[in-house]
Amino acid sequence: GHYGRGVTFWHLATNAMLLRPVVQLATRQHRLPAVAYIARAFSNKSPGPDPSEPNFLDTVGLNFDRAAAISAHDAGLLRQIKTCDSVLEVNFPVKMPSNNPNHPYKVEMITGFRAQHSHHRLPCKGGIRYSKEVDQQEVMALASLMTYKCATVDVPFGGGKGGLCIDTSKYNDAQLEAITRRFTAELIKKRAIGPGLDVPAPDYGTGAREMAWMRDTY
Repeated sequence: GHYGRGVTFWHLATNAMLLRPVVQLATRQHRLPAVAYIARAFSNKSPGPDPSEPNFLDTVGLNFDRAAAISAHDAGLLRQIKTCDSVLEVNFPVKMPSNNPNHPYKVEMITGFRAQHSHHRLPCKGGIRYSKEVDQQEVMALASLMTYKCATVDVPFGGGKGGLCIDTSKYNDAQLEAITRRFTAELIKKRAIGPGLDVPAPDYGTGAREMAWMRDTY
């Protein structure tokens, strides 16, 4: 029925509790605090990553599969729940000051992402991250986790997550505002933001200031 997927989220999350038993088992085995274990298990930021090691999205998928294996739900439905509904990548230019006297400015390309894991319950919700580490698999993984968290406590939102691949320390406030507003404009054009569709929130590298710029632009 109309609520089939949401109900499935609820049963899957409550019966298997998704990541919780896996983390509990791991913390007992390794004698680590839960937060420390999650940080270590989900981190793929170490120098010289081993390509054979799972990335963040792979790790979330592996934990989902462990929970799904002890559920009674149809395999096709479980694949639907696991799969991210949509992922947007945008690339846009911004003008930056130039040290070349013959050119008053230079053009810099900015890459941004917005993932919407589940459209079953709208709006999607999730943070906007500003970091050089932002990439597609990271926002997909975090959007998935947001869906599962909302389903576990029966909050009627789908999971979303987005970000810009930038180093905020390299820009002044005016430049960050211009970048944020341009990113918002790109999300608006692609219908990837809106009160009944997808609601952003602060995350790593962003706060109330960036959210105010996005709201004002929208």
